[in-house]
Amino acid sequence: MPRAANRLSSDRLRELARAGAEVILKELRAEIIAIERTFPELALPKRRRALRRSVNKATERARTMSAAARRAVSERMKRYWAERRKAKSKIK
Repeated sequence: MPRAANRLSSDRLRELARAGAEVILKELRAEIIAIERTFPELALPKRRRALRRSVNKATERARTMSAAARRAVSERMKRYWAERRKAKSKIK
């Protein structure tokens, strides 16, 4: 049997690694909850927990530019670089 048939593609390997990591993360979170219930004084204060959640949510948010905004930025940058080239040619 050829060895190449047993090899995983890098994409498949990454999928499997991600699935394994998700399982381990869930187990760790369950352990943290169990420890915090057993020893409540070790739990994070609710304010810090809420702050951490809001920071995570803010970083997940995707900001997209509209087509009009991209066009405006493009026009500004074209003018900017044209002025730079013009100024550079005057110096020489």
